[in-house]
Amino acid sequence: MNKLGFYTARLLRDEGALQAMSVPQGNLLADLEGRTVALIGNARSLATGRQGAAIDGADLVIRINRAPMPAPDSHGTRTDWLALAVRLPDADRARLSPARTLWMSPKRKRLDWRTATSPGFYLHPLPDYHALKGRLAAPPTTGAMMIDLLLRSRLSRLTLHGFDFFASQSLSGSRTAAQVPHDFGAEAAWVADLERTDGRLRLA
Repeated sequence: MNKLGFYTARLLRDEGALQAMSVPQGNLLADLEGRTVALIGNARSLATGRQGAAIDGADLVIRINRAPMPAPDSHGTRTDWLALAVRLPDADRARLSPARTLWMSPKRKRLDWRTATSPGFYLHPLPDYHALKGRLAAPPTTGAMMIDLLLRSRLSRLTLHGFDFFASQSLSGSRTAAQVPHDFGAEAAWVADLERTDGRLRLA
């Protein structure tokens, strides 16, 4: 698809045309088989610890949105995949330099041409978003969508770093839990249940 076709498909909400730009979900999940994955949230509390070495020790490091990385000791250095629900400024794209970008937001109008044509681009299907939204009774965070997606694969281990469900707010902004449309209590309970039932998941 050329650039004009992309913007036309985005304007007309032509989901089929946009999905044609994405790698199939099955291919994405197959890339995870047997691998250890570190999913990095943006909780401010992560900056007070020393989880960087453990993060960089994973087979695959996935970060979220603008992914602030204050120090290697706390956050590690690698970004293999980047999961987005916001437009990424050029400076952050250059800093993170992900090998693959995943667009998780249902808001297709925010999806930009550079992201949609990046190597290995993945567009998260709308039915998957709505199914998780129904389960949580609130719009899911990008982190929750990624957990849901990753655990469908045959990865060997998924470790969550920087997930405190907004107890310390986010490194990437100043909003409080009351100012965002997510139910962090529901997400915390959902993740705790997953941790009990799926031995591959661990909250660091």
